[in-house]
Amino acid sequence: MDVLEAIRTRRSIGAVSDEQPPRKLIEKILEAATHAPNHHNVEPWHFFVLTGDERRRLGEVDAEITEESLPEHLTDAQRAAVLDAQRAKSLRAPVIVVATVARPASEKVIYIENVAAVGAAVQNMLLAAHAEGLGAKWRTGSIAYRDAAKRLFGLAADQHILGLIYIGYPMEQPDPSPRVPLAERVTWRGPWDT
Repeated sequence: MDVLEAIRTRRSIGAVSDEQPPRKLIEKILEAATHAPNHHNVEPWHFFVLTGDERRRLGEVDAEITEESLPEHLTDAQRAAVLDAQRAKSLRAPVIVVATVARPASEKVIYIENVAAVGAAVQNMLLAAHAEGLGAKWRTGSIAYRDAAKRLFGLAADQHILGLIYIGYPMEQPDPSPRVPLAERVTWRGPWDT
């Protein structure tokens, strides 16, 4: 698939089958991620690949985080329903890649540059998944920002979860999403030959 076609046709796909893609295919997608641009070649990413019951562990942590913020007026049955729904989110795809970013180890590197690099790595991953016929969706939510999730992955205080990428074989093909016309998002300055 041509890279420009992949960029134009890639969509976030949340509905995927339970069939787990082969490890070699996920490795190929992760390899694409590692070719993202990154300042000073620090490669500030680390990926945790979850399958099987490891996804359930993530769901349990997600439920714990959710439970902390539930309103007190809920009945026990309502609380249980909300927490069960939260646990089930981790089972939406057979593969979850947790993308993390590290704080700069060098004074030359600015933290936002590391965040941008991991964002580029995730975009490479999404495009590679699409080119390989897989569906993928980049999600965050409160689990990405809480210490309980960091502990699950053994992350230090200065490391962060940038996103959870759900990957599987697509069960839907979303329509193209509308885009604002380019002219509304670009300001040209200086001379330009047409």
